[in-house]
Amino acid sequence: MENPVTPIDVRGGIFRTSRLQAIKKDFAKRKLIYFMLLPVVAFYVVFHYWPMYGAIIAFKNFSPARGILGSEWVGYQNFQDFFRSYYFFRVLRNTFLISIYELIFGFPAPILLALLLNELRNKWYKRVVQTVTYLPHFISLMVICGVVTDFLAKDGVINDAIAFFGGSRESFLLLPQWFRTIFVSTSIWQQVGWGSIIYLAALSGIDQQLYEAARMDGAGRFRQIWHITIPGIAPTIMILLILQTGHMMNVGFEKIILLYNPNTFETADVISSFVYRKGLLEMNYGYSAAVGLFNSLINFTLLILANWASKMAKQTSLW
Repeated sequence: MENPVTPIDVRGGIFRTSRLQAIKKDFAKRKLIYFMLLPVVAFYVVFHYWPMYGAIIAFKNFSPARGILGSEWVGYQNFQDFFRSYYFFRVLRNTFLISIYELIFGFPAPILLALLLNELRNKWYKRVVQTVTYLPHFISLMVICGVVTDFLAKDGVINDAIAFFGGSRESFLLLPQWFRTIFVSTSIWQQVGWGSIIYLAALSGIDQQLYEAARMDGAGRFRQIWHITIPGIAPTIMILLILQTGHMMNVGFEKIILLYNPNTFETADVISSFVYRKGLLEMNYGYSAAVGLFNSLINFTLLILANWASKMAKQTSLW
């Protein structure tokens, strides 16, 4: 004897049918928008989701001649080799410290610039400052690193200024203790203007009547910034903070490789540069894939924790 259909099953079936009809109706009404969305979906499927299949290389002794499926399965051996190696704590420490310094000093810089630009009343001067601060973002990274190398060379502009005031010349890029400072400060210079665009857009959405009411109550500029401007852009700040936290361990290897040298490996070698050397230079693909997968898992965990903390504290989150 068949079991009778319960009311819950009926309601569930009706709900599913109504949802399907709603989707069909929406597609018929906005089919051009769905077709416009197809290239974007295809891009993410081809270049973001399908390559996830290659993560299996981390568990194999990968050989290009044998392919992914034909290569020998080694399980967690690549991960164990990395965790036991001398480089594990070095690259993890360097990556974490550079990321923390960029978060502490680099993240607030665009916010401060946007707040300062928002207080300018001379539109011509404001446009000039914006243009000057935006320009470094559009300069090639190779050119940026070349300028940094020339400026910090022993016969460069920085050493000329130091020598003028009676100091001694130093090859700063050969000194391990200076690498993180150089990397973080030049990154701020390169990205501060571009990063302020989002905050300027958020500032333009704040109701101007709030400022008028504050001025009528006798509030000065500082109190207006503290009680109106910053709370007005707080959701934007939290969202960008969550996103940056999720990318904390992704220190770009391009700039690292262009600036570091064997003398500064102790403080400059990060996970991404280590993966580059092991994977492309030494052709140890399985090992480098394991290191990269480990780095991605750390970023994923940090993103989840940052989103949860923001949701609990400010009721602002990505999901």
